[in-house]
Amino acid sequence: MRIRPHPEEVAADLPGDDLVPDAEVVMDRGFDLPAPPADVWPWFAQLGRNRAGWYLPRAVECLMPPRTRALRHLEESLQHLSPGDIIDDWGGRDATFEIVTHDPPGTLVHRSTRGAMHLSWAITLRPTADGTRVHLRLRLAGVRRRRLAEYGGGFVDLVTVAGLAVGLRERLAQ
Repeated sequence: MRIRPHPEEVAADLPGDDLVPDAEVVMDRGFDLPAPPADVWPWFAQLGRNRAGWYLPRAVECLMPPRTRALRHLEESLQHLSPGDIIDDWGGRDATFEIVTHDPPGTLVHRSTRGAMHLSWAITLRPTADGTRVHLRLRLAGVRRRRLAEYGGGFVDLVTVAGLAVGLRERLAQ
């Protein structure tokens, strides 16, 4: 599965870019899913730590303790997000995201401050002839070790988004 964004996606302005205008590191990822945005959106709405989890492929999740596996179904109680809501993140014990934009089924923007670092994470869904194009953009400012964030963080981001893409494909096929 291709996880790289299209060149026009990288060049495009996205909602949330203005939250971290001085970003030192920007990570764009993109992938296609075989379902319309209205079917994909609920999975992103419930994404997160202490929510539905992070959707990994079944082959990976079977190696994890059951309590750490992500949901494989949509949960109505996790579908209601609003700007200003705070959700937990995996970036440390106290790491959270604030929902800035919640515009179903197309745009979800999060922001966070972690020490001196400011970040935004935009998820956009757009319809394609075969389903949905998912574009994720992470913007970081106040990074202490830029190269480590670009290369080490970029590798971790690539692997986790690749897992997310495969995990979502599995869930949509159920």
